[in-house]
Amino acid sequence: MNTDTIKKEKNTSAKAERITGSEAIIRCLIAEGVKTLYGYPGGAIMPVYDELYKYQDRIHHVLTRHEQGAAHAAQGYARISGKVGVAMATSGPGATNLVTGIADAQIDSTPLVCITGQVPSPLLGTDAFQETDIVGISTPVTKWNVQVTKAADIPEAIAKAFYIAKSGRPGPVLIDITKDAQFEEFDFIYEKCTGVRSYNPVPKTDINTVKAAAALINAAKKPMIVWGQGVILGKAEAELKAVIEKSGVPAAWTILGASAIPTAHPLNIGMVGMHGNYAPNKLTNECDVLIAIGMRFDDRVTGNLSTYAKQAKVVHFDIDPAEINKNVKADVAVLGDSKESLALLLSELNENTHDAWHQEFKALYAIEYDTVIKGDILPEKEGLTMGEVLRQINTYSKGDAAIVSDVGQHQMIACRYAEFNRSKSNITSGGLGTMGFALPAAIGAKMAAPEREVVAIIGDGGYQMNIQELGTIFQQKVPVKIVVLNNEFLGMVRQWQQLFFDKRYASTEMTNPDFVTIAKGYHIEAKRVTKRDELEAAIKEMIASKSSYFLEVCVEKEDNVFPMIPSGASVSDVRLS
Repeated sequence: MNTDTIKKEKNTSAKAERITGSEAIIRCLIAEGVKTLYGYPGGAIMPVYDELYKYQDRIHHVLTRHEQGAAHAAQGYARISGKVGVAMATSGPGATNLVTGIADAQIDSTPLVCITGQVPSPLLGTDAFQETDIVGISTPVTKWNVQVTKAADIPEAIAKAFYIAKSGRPGPVLIDITKDAQFEEFDFIYEKCTGVRSYNPVPKTDINTVKAAAALINAAKKPMIVWGQGVILGKAEAELKAVIEKSGVPAAWTILGASAIPTAHPLNIGMVGMHGNYAPNKLTNECDVLIAIGMRFDDRVTGNLSTYAKQAKVVHFDIDPAEINKNVKADVAVLGDSKESLALLLSELNENTHDAWHQEFKALYAIEYDTVIKGDILPEKEGLTMGEVLRQINTYSKGDAAIVSDVGQHQMIACRYAEFNRSKSNITSGGLGTMGFALPAAIGAKMAAPEREVVAIIGDGGYQMNIQELGTIFQQKVPVKIVVLNNEFLGMVRQWQQLFFDKRYASTEMTNPDFVTIAKGYHIEAKRVTKRDELEAAIKEMIASKSSYFLEVCVEKEDNVFPMIPSGASVSDVRLS
C-alpha cells in the first residue's frame, strides 16, 4: 500500500508492539471508538474472532443470524447514532451476503466499515474453498474498498476506511484481509487518518453562490424547499429550521429527510414523491423557485423529469458535486457542508411569510384529508387500516419513537403518518428499497440508542426475509418493538397489479405462518390483533413494555396507498384514488 496517499494523526506517545494482524484489526477498531460490532464467524475470519474473544470487555460483538442482518444492523446503528457502523464476515458466501446491505448503505449514504476474511494470499485466484473476489463484486457499491495481503498494511487500511466512510457524503467501505495476513506478526502502531490525497470530501462553499441563491429566494413569489437526508447527515437541522422560519418558505421532505424538522412545524408541508402528500407534489410544478437541500432528485421524487419543475428556477445545495446537474439542472448550485452553507444563507435572506402561497398548500391538504387521510386514520370500514395503526402508535409514543420501516405499502404509510419530534427518527431503506431491512436495522438502532423507543413497522412479506433475526433479539435481549402489518399480500406489488395489470395478482398472495407462535418460540412477548376494539390496548401494552414485543395486526387485504404518482408520470398527475 502506498503510504504517501494519506495524512495521519501522528501518535508520538505510542511505541510499536509486535502483534499479529488479527489482533491489530481489533486494536484498530478500539482506537476508532468502536464499541459494537455485528458479524458472523467463519474459517477465513476465525483468527480475528479468536482475538475478539480476548477483547470482549472492550468490544461487544453481536452474532446476527445472517450476514445480511449484520450489515443492516450496522446501518441502523449508524443511522440513529451518526457514527460508523461496523460489520464483519468470513470469505465467500459470508462476504457476498453482506453485499445487499452494503449496496443499501451506498445509495442511502450510510457510513459503514465492513471487514471480510479472505483465503490465504497464495490461494488467491485458484478458486479455493469459499474464495470470491469480494473486492471486484463490491466495487460498484462501495465508496472505497481494498484487499490487504500483508499484516503491516492493516492499520493504514482501517484508518483510511474509517476516514472515508464518515467524511463528506458518507458511505460504506470494505476491507478484505487474507488469512495469512491475519496470522502474520508485525510492529504495530496506529495513527488515525486525517486526509487522503486527491480526495476533497467537503467542497469549500463559495459565498457568491450563496448570495445568488438568496437573491432568487428573496425575489420569489412562490418559493418551495425540498430537503433530504443531507440536512441530517450535516447536522444542519437547526440551520434549516432558522432558514424556513425567517424566509417563510414552505418546506417539504424526502423520506430520508423526514424528522429533520418536527412533523407539526407549521412550515412543514409534508412528503414529496410517489406516495407523498398531494399539495407539495402538485405545487412543485407551480413554484417559481425550487430550493433543494441535501437531496438528489431521485426518480421517485421527480416523476417524469421532462415535466419536473420546468417553470422554476432551481437552487441546489449539496456536498457532493456529482449530484449537481445529474438529474435536474440547477440555476444556482451551492456546494459545501449543509450546516455551513445554510448558516451563510440565513444571513442573506429577507424576512417573509408568503401567506397567500401557503393558503394554496392548505387548500390542497384539505382535499387530501377529506379524500385520503381521513379514511386512512379514522376509517369507517370494518377492517383495520395501516394508517390507524400508525395513529395509535403516535398516541402512545408521543412522536418521540424512532420508526424503522421495511419496504412496501407499510413503509409509505409509516412515512406519511408517523409523527416525529426529533431528528434521526425515520430509519428506512430509501434508494435500494430492501425488503428485510427493518428487523435487523431496528436491532442496531436500539443498541445504539437504548434510551429511545424503537418501533419496527414491517409487512408480512419483508418480515419473513430476515425473520431469523428474532434469534439475535432473544440472545442479545434487545427491547425493540416489532409491528407486522399483515395483509397476506406483497402489498405494494399487489397494488400495482390492481391498478395497472387488471387485478392479475400473480405470485403476490401469501400463505403465512403463525407469527405469534414463532415470536413466542424466541421467548418474545407476542399478540395478534384482528379487531378495532383490540388495537389501542395492544399498542398501549406494547409501548409500555420494557422488553421486546411482537404485535401482529391483521389489516385490510386490498387497501391501497394514495396519493400516488404513477411510474413515469408527472408530479402534477398525482392521483388521490
